[in-house]
Amino acid sequence: MGIREVIRQNFAGLSPALQDIAKFVLDRPNDVVTVSMRTVAQRSATKPPTLVRFAQHFGFKGWPELKAALALDMGLGPEQYGERAKTLVGRVKDDTLVSEMFKVQRLNLEATERLNEGTLQRVCAILEKAQAVHSAGFRACFPVAFSFTYVYRLFRNAVHLVDGQGGSLEMQLRALGKSDALVVISFTPYSKEALQAAQAAKAAGCAIIAMTDSAASPISLLADETILFAIHSPSFFPSVTAALAVTEALLEMLASRAGKAGVRRIDQSETDLFASGAYLQAPKLRSPV
Repeated sequence: MGIREVIRQNFAGLSPALQDIAKFVLDRPNDVVTVSMRTVAQRSATKPPTLVRFAQHFGFKGWPELKAALALDMGLGPEQYGERAKTLVGRVKDDTLVSEMFKVQRLNLEATERLNEGTLQRVCAILEKAQAVHSAGFRACFPVAFSFTYVYRLFRNAVHLVDGQGGSLEMQLRALGKSDALVVISFTPYSKEALQAAQAAKAAGCAIIAMTDSAASPISLLADETILFAIHSPSFFPSVTAALAVTEALLEMLASRAGKAGVRRIDQSETDLFASGAYLQAPKLRSPV
C-alpha cells in the first residue's frame, strides 16, 4: 500500500493541524516532492516542525524520508536504468525471461484499461471541439506521438506533430492556439521538452491532454484530462506498449465518432496513398494456364 493510501485511510484520526498537512500532501504531491520542506511549510500555512511531526506520525524518521516514499509512490523513484539492467545479467539462457515480459505486458494492458474507464470519451469530446490538434512526444514517447498523428490524419487534416526537429520546438509551440488541443506524452523520468510543450499550451490557453504514467506527473498537473498507462517491465527500460495500445483505442473511438464522413476521408486517404506509390499494390496473381 502506498503512502498516499495510508494517509487517506488514517485521515479521520489526525488532529486538525495534521489533517491540513495531509490534505496538502494528497492535493499537491508534486509540490511535496519537488520543493524544500520550508517551501512546503509556507505553501501549506504550517511550520517545519509540524511537517516533521506529520512524517513521524506515519513511521518515518523525518520529512525527507516521507518525501522519498511519496516520490516512489508516484513512480518517481531514483532507480537508474543501469541499476535495473543489472537484473538482466546472467539471464541470457533463462527461458522464463520472454514469458515474464509478455505476462507483464498483459498486466499493463489490463491496468491501463481499468485506469481509463470513461476518460477516453471525455478526451474525444475535447479533441473534436479543437480547431487543430497537436501531438508531442520525445525520445521513447516519440513513436506514440507519431502513431497518433499519422493515423488521426487519415481522417482529419488539422493534426500536427510537435517533434522539435532541427531545434524548431519553440517555433512549433508558437503555433498552439487558444482553440487548439495538445496531446503530450511522457513517463518518468519526465522529458523536459514534454513539460515545455505543456507549459506553452497552458500559456496559450490551449486544451491539454496528458498521456502519462502518473496523475501526479508534471504534465498531468497541467492537463485538462489525463490518459494513464502502465509502464512496468522486467527489462531495464519502462514499457510503452500500453501507451501505444491506449492510443489505438482512442483513435478507434475518434474514427467511430466521426461517422460516415470519417469513413469517406479514410477511404480517400488510402486511395491517395496507393495512387502516390506510398503504399505498394499487392502483386497480381497469374491466372493458371
